[in-house]
Amino acid sequence: MAMDVLVVGGGIAGLALARALRRRDVPVAVAERGDGDGGGLAINLPGNAVAAFAALGLAEGLSGLGRPTERREYRSIRDRLLFSVDEDAFWGPEARPRCVRRSDLLALLADGLDGAVRRPLPVAAVRPVPGGAEVDFGDDTRQQFGFVAGADGVRSAVRATAIGSDTTRPALLSAASWRFMAPNPGVDCWTAWSGPGGAFLLIPVDGDQVYGYASATGGGPVSADPAWLHESFRDYPGPVRRVLDSMTDLYHSPVEEVRTGRWSAGRCVLVGDAAHATAPVWAQGAALAVEDGLVLADLLATADWDTVGSGYERLRRERITHVRSATDRFSRAAALPSWLRHLIMPMIGPRTYRETYGRLRHPFPTP
Repeated sequence: MAMDVLVVGGGIAGLALARALRRRDVPVAVAERGDGDGGGLAINLPGNAVAAFAALGLAEGLSGLGRPTERREYRSIRDRLLFSVDEDAFWGPEARPRCVRRSDLLALLADGLDGAVRRPLPVAAVRPVPGGAEVDFGDDTRQQFGFVAGADGVRSAVRATAIGSDTTRPALLSAASWRFMAPNPGVDCWTAWSGPGGAFLLIPVDGDQVYGYASATGGGPVSADPAWLHESFRDYPGPVRRVLDSMTDLYHSPVEEVRTGRWSAGRCVLVGDAAHATAPVWAQGAALAVEDGLVLADLLATADWDTVGSGYERLRRERITHVRSATDRFSRAAALPSWLRHLIMPMIGPRTYRETYGRLRHPFPTP
């Protein structure tokens, strides 16, 4: 039986885990079904994500990407400021949030992994066996590995075939969303507008461009026709209307959550969205994925591999539960009538931010 690790999925979760394993001298291969195109969209990294990248040894590289996010503003459909957050003061200079292009982030993670990433190579099925796992690849080959980590997202083949659980659900916040890039209409910080039609977020990603995210609230429908954006947000403030006329790289997708009860079976483990995808209310997808990889790599470097799954679940469960609960609370609040949301947000908004991110600001448990 080969005593190396197969990571299924070459996105943020998979590449972070592969880097962490390389740093611990654990042999690793990555099977990625795609062709390596990271796309042109961006990603918001809160402070605990920045800290996790630093733990991977990528603090300097990350500091050269994108733009720091020093402040948040929550605004009404009439552009009234409901409340703001000084993120620079909250997280501190060592964990200053950033918005970066996803393709740049993937390139940073992949740098130095050399031939570890095999693409395009889909995985069809994974079966736990004594002492490891048997993997069927999409090219009709089969191979055995000492350990398999499923970093293959919401539609995880590892979760479906090895763990025996495939529990996904539409997000409470919105069944789908739009993401896009656009010329900056004049915003200088993370800015979200909310109203009866939904929520519209813009984040500067460099000196010229913003990354945008738009969705309904209360689980409402979000059409795959871009006309939905113009119809839903035509009465929003000037920056939103200007962006609606200049969007590029539009990407429509369902917003799905994974609420499976277990993340491991034998020597197979799930990381990132494959284990615990949540609506991007708190931008924790990349953060939790990199944290997962750091914890799992430490366990694989130090523990009996037959015990890694249970140890991993024990170390990660509380933090994931916190993010899930905070996401559900925010999603229920976002479903309230907009007049009521705007009335209470100045009071509960800052507190909710501190309560959610305050726990994530503390170091996550490690072996």
